[in-house]
Amino acid sequence: MATTTGSYLTLDDGRPGVRFTRTYDRPIERVWRYVTDPADLAHWFPSKFETGELAPGAQIRFFDDPNMPESVGTVVAAEPPRHFSFTWGGDELQYDLEERGDGGTHLTLTNVLESADAAARNAAGWEVCLQALDAADRGEPLTEEQTGATPQWKELYEAYTASGFPSGAPVPGMDEEA
Repeated sequence: MATTTGSYLTLDDGRPGVRFTRTYDRPIERVWRYVTDPADLAHWFPSKFETGELAPGAQIRFFDDPNMPESVGTVVAAEPPRHFSFTWGGDELQYDLEERGDGGTHLTLTNVLESADAAARNAAGWEVCLQALDAADRGEPLTEEQTGATPQWKELYEAYTASGFPSGAPVPGMDEEA
């Protein structure tokens, strides 16, 4: 069975979410670019990402995602280089960065879900995306296995579902085939 690293949680305000933590041997300013710079996001984020500025209320355009139509989100908060959050579809993505004492950085990604039944689907997706970020951090090229509803994603989805994550949300690119 696939190894999962995400956790399912209920935030203080009652909203459901999935959370992941990674540690990078990079300064916080470098990891900040991983989550805000379109060139770095292209290595791991599912959609291309374009915004004029990183400021609350600014719009973000998401495009060229094979499983989602072009859409627009809004920056919720931007506190370089420690916190960045924005809306994407009905969800909110939150990135929190914390410096380690050795010059590295902890990154926490929280996907605040519009609907709890998306937890297993989104957790599997973020697992694949973060594996791609980890590979990019190591200087490795992006592979097809690290994108889309691949066998790896399906195995992770089954593992998250088996571990009790809420499931049942439609899966773009798969449910239409049924």
